[in-house]
Amino acid sequence: MRRALLLTTVLTALAASAPAQAWSGAETAPAAVSVDAPAASQFERDRQSILAQAGQWRVRFDMRENVSFREGYEPLEEKLSAGDEIVRVVYDDGTRISLQHILVMGDDAGNHFVIKHWRQDWVYEPETVLTYAGPNRWTVTPVSAGNRRGAWSQTVWQTDDSPRYGGVGHWDYDHGLAEWTSNATWRPLARRDAVRDPIYDRYLGTNRHALTPQGWVHIQDNMKMGQAEGDAGDPVAIVQEDVINTYRRVDNYDAAPGDAYWAATKDYWAGVRAAWDAVATASGGIYLEEEANRGAVTGKPLMDWADEIQAGTLTTEAGIAQARELIGRATVAPAL
Repeated sequence: MRRALLLTTVLTALAASAPAQAWSGAETAPAAVSVDAPAASQFERDRQSILAQAGQWRVRFDMRENVSFREGYEPLEEKLSAGDEIVRVVYDDGTRISLQHILVMGDDAGNHFVIKHWRQDWVYEPETVLTYAGPNRWTVTPVSAGNRRGAWSQTVWQTDDSPRYGGVGHWDYDHGLAEWTSNATWRPLARRDAVRDPIYDRYLGTNRHALTPQGWVHIQDNMKMGQAEGDAGDPVAIVQEDVINTYRRVDNYDAAPGDAYWAATKDYWAGVRAAWDAVATASGGIYLEEEANRGAVTGKPLMDWADEIQAGTLTTEAGIAQARELIGRATVAPAL
């Protein structure tokens, strides 16, 4: 119970915010990264920029609504928080790179609390991307030959490896920056908003990842969208939000508990990823209900089973079997 309450509290405060044909892959050792060394090609420079996001970080989360576009709606006060987070390479097969974020929280008594956080998958010149299609639905969307040339897709997954959003963009190195910018993408509400029963029900966001001398920064330009009053047509803009998550490299906390968690549960999570991939491949997308208080309905059991595997009270094989059965049930769309 304490673990579940901590998960809900931390992820509400620290909310982070489409895969290509193959979403998962075999794990490999992290590649050596030197973003200052001359790159052999644009492709290799892109790879180095993605891999530079792995490491041990202190993260500052800065979320602020700026401009209201709805009469009577006042932008929310700025929300600031921070946390310690490690980012590890799940796999790297050259054209596909997956990075897992893991929060490592501590208290004054020396206790550690580890929470598997979001995951980002990168695919070079993707033929498809998994995109948010509206409440509870994601769809496998083709990427045209022109749009995928030299581009990378980035797919963001939630704590239980269920989908969140995906987009396509290019890495650019002009003006002294190494920066990737996505196309505008639909995405579901983050917990920080969903728990408030807001008048908007989705975001239209642009994602930017840029390297800095101290690490990297994740910038989101989110237009929060909802239905016009008395209108059942397309969503309209309610308020614009900036999210700036700054990752600064540090070594002043113990990352070992996070790595121990990943070592104990990575095979289980590989099985969970495979189960999500199977659904997306078979159905051309994913149907999955979300709850305002904790996100996807699959979140708590999938996370709890990982804890049990680390504790030795559940085998990896049994956990994967339970996860497959749960995901199979949760992704059946109701009859129209």
